[in-house]
Amino acid sequence: MAEKNKEKELSEESPMEPLNIIGFPGHATGKTSWAEVVGLTAEEAERKIKEEMAGVQIQIVPQDAFVTMDYQSNRVRIFVDSSGKVTKPPRIG
Repeated sequence: MAEKNKEKELSEESPMEPLNIIGFPGHATGKTSWAEVVGLTAEEAERKIKEEMAGVQIQIVPQDAFVTMDYQSNRVRIFVDSSGKVTKPPRIG
């Protein structure tokens, strides 16, 4: 009986509502990615992103590293090559 109730609960779940990234504190621009920082150093890119989105959590990650697929509206990952240059546009998530 408990299994039937659990199945019923799961089937009645409402679809997830999209996250409101613009509502994130300090995110006034509504911007979700920063293509203009590709080619800059990680430090320069981090400074630029933090100027536009105060309070964001920046993660600097090697370009070939494995990362989790979870979405966090206060996180921006900056993927860098071996010389510390940004290789693809950082984005919220």
